[in-house]
Amino acid sequence: MTHDAWGRVREQLITRIGRNNYTTWIEPIRLAALDESVARFEVPTSFFGDWVSRNFGEMILAQLNAGGSRVSRVEFFVPARQRPAANDAPKKPSTRAALRRAADEDLPGAALDARFTFDSFVVGKPNELAHAAARRVAEGGPVTFNPLFLYGGVGLGKTHLMHAIAHELQAGQPELRVLYLSAEQFMYRFVQALRDKQIMDFKELFRSVDVLMVDDVQFIAGKDSTQEEFFHTFNALIEQNKQIVISADRAPGEIKDLEERIKSRLQCGLVVDLHPTDYELRLGILQQKAETYRAQHPAIIIAQGVLEFLAHRITTNVRVLEGALTRLFAFASLVGREITLELAQDCLADILRASDRKLTIEEIQRKVAEHYNIRLSDMIGPKRLRTIARPRQVAMYLAKQLTPRSLPEIGRRFGGRDHTTIMHGVRKIEELMATDSQLSDDLQLLRRLLQG
Repeated sequence: MTHDAWGRVREQLITRIGRNNYTTWIEPIRLAALDESVARFEVPTSFFGDWVSRNFGEMILAQLNAGGSRVSRVEFFVPARQRPAANDAPKKPSTRAALRRAADEDLPGAALDARFTFDSFVVGKPNELAHAAARRVAEGGPVTFNPLFLYGGVGLGKTHLMHAIAHELQAGQPELRVLYLSAEQFMYRFVQALRDKQIMDFKELFRSVDVLMVDDVQFIAGKDSTQEEFFHTFNALIEQNKQIVISADRAPGEIKDLEERIKSRLQCGLVVDLHPTDYELRLGILQQKAETYRAQHPAIIIAQGVLEFLAHRITTNVRVLEGALTRLFAFASLVGREITLELAQDCLADILRASDRKLTIEEIQRKVAEHYNIRLSDMIGPKRLRTIARPRQVAMYLAKQLTPRSLPEIGRRFGGRDHTTIMHGVRKIEELMATDSQLSDDLQLLRRLLQG
């Protein structure tokens, strides 16, 4: 196989795994040889090669064969010039600089996206506090709140802000060791250290960073050993007055199967909620995105009212919103047409249908039952135990608030109950909301889960 053929395979991989994954894991590897149906690739570190092999090895093999190469196996190796000599005993880093070099070489964090900066982040009322807190951390001065915990639904800007913090710190204070990675990468690196009996090296590497940023921390919930190590790493960095930034899809106290001591530590800093976007923020995001595309495609005209239409119709996820605009500009550039309202409706029919999906009473019942850990059959059954009756009233309240269904119809979905029972349940929840902060938090979380 020639390097041109490998180049074509790389192009296919971009579409299969996404630009970010490609830049992080595929771009650094180099085709070294193809001998006896084995494709051998150079990688920067053994950890890197192991990760690529586990996550993308089969996909690379399939793409190679689809491109006409007769390959039965792929191998990844570190070039000899990068390996220590065989008779050299591994040395522990003795200085901070050595630790930093080791971390840089042996612990690849996730690649930072150049697009995710503070300049490209659109600020509105739902995210202004999170933006201000991220800005303060990015200044790199004295640590005022630690950790900074960002949480919110999918596509609301958590990852964008974390990348922006890292970019700003690296630009303003290049001597800082800023490590950004996902919770999954942290777990995988820990498991590998256990397997290779290098747990002390793992500890030293992570404790040498100046700023640790962990995305989607909810993924370590239920993984006891990983949680244990994360807890100790967290404490060690806090004691050294090193900045920690964490993100998750929900507040620390709402992450199931996360140890109480970790929840407590995460709550001791600044916890900031990125609220669902409002119309003005969505429109601002679209306008900024449209300006970027106009610079790339100056010939394309977008009719008045299209952006407003998209901001009004696509409400749940900013990524879907941006993807819709990307699709419109791509289509318009390919066919040479103006982006009109009619074009948007035709081109985005599937996205618009999904956005118009109506929330059902059954979905509400199922989500509430899961949240309170009760059976769905009890939700609609006759039992009047407080542990069942209260969640049932919560579900009645949400059904009245989030669906257009009438009280008699809601009653029928709750085991044939009378509409007056539904009215009583709704009023009871409204009264309790004023005095029970836990109930208010539960309702806020359930609304967010149900509405995306």
